[in-house]
Amino acid sequence: MIFVHGGYWLRFDRSLWSHLAAGALARGFAVAMPSYTLAPEARISAMTAEIAEVCRNVAQRVPGPLVVTGHSAGGHLAARMACADVAVPARRVLPIAPLTELAPLMATAMNATLRIDAAEAAAESPARLALREGVSAHVWVGAEERPAFLWQARVLSEEWGCPWTAAPGHHHFSVIEDLVDPASTLCATMLDGICAA
Repeated sequence: MIFVHGGYWLRFDRSLWSHLAAGALARGFAVAMPSYTLAPEARISAMTAEIAEVCRNVAQRVPGPLVVTGHSAGGHLAARMACADVAVPARRVLPIAPLTELAPLMATAMNATLRIDAAEAAAESPARLALREGVSAHVWVGAEERPAFLWQARVLSEEWGCPWTAAPGHHHFSVIEDLVDPASTLCATMLDGICAA
């Protein structure tokens, strides 16, 4: 299992999230938690390429099916690993509170750093791209999430024709907490699904 951290592509690194590996580890999965080059040093397209390379490297080193998950901006990058234009051996993705349509971000103050333009929004929005054949997907979001994130999750689910779950009682920051519990519905959906995919 690969977990890709969030932070609006602008902040954080892998060192803050190791506790979230607990659920998958308890279920017998190896877990990788990569950092990636943040904006403004990298564009979102470069981050996609970095995570794709991580997926290929992990798949070469660890046997078995590969599942990719991530939160927020990391949910976006996880979703990109299931798009038809990205060649990685992922069998399942479970984006958590993902950003799936980037065009609205072009109007935000953070875009001065992200530098998303119309071409990149088109190329890097999972909701505009086809789900790769042979990959299963399930979108996860907190039911107490802000409307924009609920919309982002629903749009990807509708475009890909995959299920989505609005987890009761969870908001944007608490929705990943169930990754620590191997018995949680989130872990079961993510990992039982890959075994059945």
